[in-house]
Amino acid sequence: MGKVKRIVRSACRMCHGVCQVLVHMEGERVVRITGDPESPISRGYLCPKGAASPELLYHPDRLIYPLRRAGKRGENKWKRISWEEALDEIAHRFAAIKAESGSEYVAICQGTGRPLIEFTVRFANAFGTPNFVSVGHVCYLPRVAASKITMGQLPVTDVYGFGGKDPECMVIWGCNITHSGSADGMCGGMIERALKRAGKVIVVDPRRTKPATDATHWLQIRPGTDGALALALIHVIITEGLIDQDFVHHYTVGYEQLAEHIKPFTPEWAAPITRIPPEEIRAAARTYAALSPACMLWGSATDASASNYQTARSLLILRALTGNIDCPGGDVLWVPPKGVQQKSIFMSYEQDGAQFLPPDKIGRAVTLGKYPLERSIHPPTFWKSVVTGDPYRVRAMWIAACNPLLSQTHPLVIEKALRDHLEFTVVSEFFMTPTAALADIVLPSAMWLETDDVVNLHKIWCVLARKKVAQIGEVRDDREVILALAKRLGLEAAFPWEDYRAYLEWVLRDSGMTFDEFSDRGILQGEMRYYKYKVNGFDTPSGKFEFYSSISEALGLSPLPQYREPALSPLSSPQAAEQYPLILTTGARSRVFFVSEGRQIDSLRKANPDPIVEVHPATAQSLGIAEGDWVWIETMENRIKMRAKLFDGIAPDVVSAQHAWWFPEEGPPEYGWKRSNVNLLFGDTAGYDFETGSECLRSSLCKIYKVEMTMNS
Repeated sequence: MGKVKRIVRSACRMCHGVCQVLVHMEGERVVRITGDPESPISRGYLCPKGAASPELLYHPDRLIYPLRRAGKRGENKWKRISWEEALDEIAHRFAAIKAESGSEYVAICQGTGRPLIEFTVRFANAFGTPNFVSVGHVCYLPRVAASKITMGQLPVTDVYGFGGKDPECMVIWGCNITHSGSADGMCGGMIERALKRAGKVIVVDPRRTKPATDATHWLQIRPGTDGALALALIHVIITEGLIDQDFVHHYTVGYEQLAEHIKPFTPEWAAPITRIPPEEIRAAARTYAALSPACMLWGSATDASASNYQTARSLLILRALTGNIDCPGGDVLWVPPKGVQQKSIFMSYEQDGAQFLPPDKIGRAVTLGKYPLERSIHPPTFWKSVVTGDPYRVRAMWIAACNPLLSQTHPLVIEKALRDHLEFTVVSEFFMTPTAALADIVLPSAMWLETDDVVNLHKIWCVLARKKVAQIGEVRDDREVILALAKRLGLEAAFPWEDYRAYLEWVLRDSGMTFDEFSDRGILQGEMRYYKYKVNGFDTPSGKFEFYSSISEALGLSPLPQYREPALSPLSSPQAAEQYPLILTTGARSRVFFVSEGRQIDSLRKANPDPIVEVHPATAQSLGIAEGDWVWIETMENRIKMRAKLFDGIAPDVVSAQHAWWFPEEGPPEYGWKRSNVNLLFGDTAGYDFETGSECLRSSLCKIYKVEMTMNS
């Protein structure tokens, strides 16, 4: 008899979209992933990353059991050990350092918002270390902070039609979700569907993305100047009387101060900054204000800037001025399902375990107070502290779901910290990476097909079931590992569950369902209610949407939105621009890679085999560069190699470089991480946002030239 074929309904986690999928099984083997056509969140959509899940699951190079370093760091000599040995050693080393130096001498590092974030931050706080390192300062958290301070909760684009309306106007601001497949719990397929139904589309992006091609207004902005454009749009809407009178006068505070504040920020003021003609700014503002409901999908392009918090505040203010908050088809505040414990640290601030951090440790963070809105430790400052010992040198670190040599700036400093200064480093990963190669212990992480979960990190309005269908080697869910380590370290108050399955049952305890029953159902949805502010107000000190932010003022920040020019740009650094005449924007989302992940997957790598830098054809011709040439991208910090792709959808003085490139096929010790790693191009010269510590990764200065050319030619 042949192997029994069956289909298991689950939720993909190859990126941030969390689309519902069908897992096709033959016996115990996963053979194919397809989109679930009955899913209300994705309607059968599946991106290439999701389809490639079986390739990741069964990849021959996966880490499948714990390893202990057996040679020098980076020498690629390892000894297989048991999980008990690994956990006992980690617990012993962490506990010894805590006793000898203090809990703050152990740091936790995590990359993008993986599901384990519900435990990593909690573990750090429970252990007693304020040193939790993440890249949130350039991705997502500035928007979360601005939303929390301005209106109490992050608004999300309403494209599902629960209220009987689709968006009449859609603004896509610094987000390429229809190409990448997802962002922040939003499915690219659902955005494509909404774009087709919308009457008008406004795209703000320096690159001609797919939505920009057919948009009513494509505002081709100079990279890094989003805040200036937002202020000019606010100016037009206020001065032309295009506001929603009812919302502004009954549910907001500070309108008079905003109206006075906004007077200088005319489209004529913004035009030379943004390079968008005044008449285009006015036309876009009128379109956005005239059509209701309108929604705005924003991306991480606004986060990696010189004024990300203030820009996010401006974009929230645009929503409020036009009355597009919490209305059907607008930007809504989702209602979570009843009976399910909220796991998202973005919705429940108790989930991150801040209540367990000893008060005397709050002042012991490496970078505490440097940036008033930082919720985690500023990565560049942290890594420098490990190398310099200023203000003190962290001794041990656990790096989970993160490859900082590729995903963070100052990677040469990070390499030195990992190789020469940290006494003990643990890395949890799918594969051996350049970062893991410098660890003392490497732990094999389970991927989404190997985990059970109640999924609600980003979705909010629903929770999804993820069902374990496979087990390769000895891989473990990172949350199981954290629970096991927490028990060894006496952290039961923060982690009272017997095991990970007991935790999942606790999450569902008020729903009346066991995890198995929930898995059979697949999804639980909240009962969406709109215009909740009319009854409940907003979760702010005033109870209203705050144009004039009382919390910002209390923190010593501007209570009204501002714009700051990037420290390294053609306007702020004309002398540097003479030597480096091109604007370098990085981080445009890939359809086939998720940050640094996926370079080992054959089907994904075939679609994007080499690192790409987009160059305008006229610029390429003037520099003697042809399609496919290897070119140097050089900044005042360093230079890297990428292949040129000629693209007339960017300005002639702008180049767009892919990020997080390494070459797993080259093997240890470095896996080619220094050749095309765009983060080698950034230093302190571009400055940091003084509110969040953000870095200007989308608007630096560079020059490019063919690899065959000399550096001085």
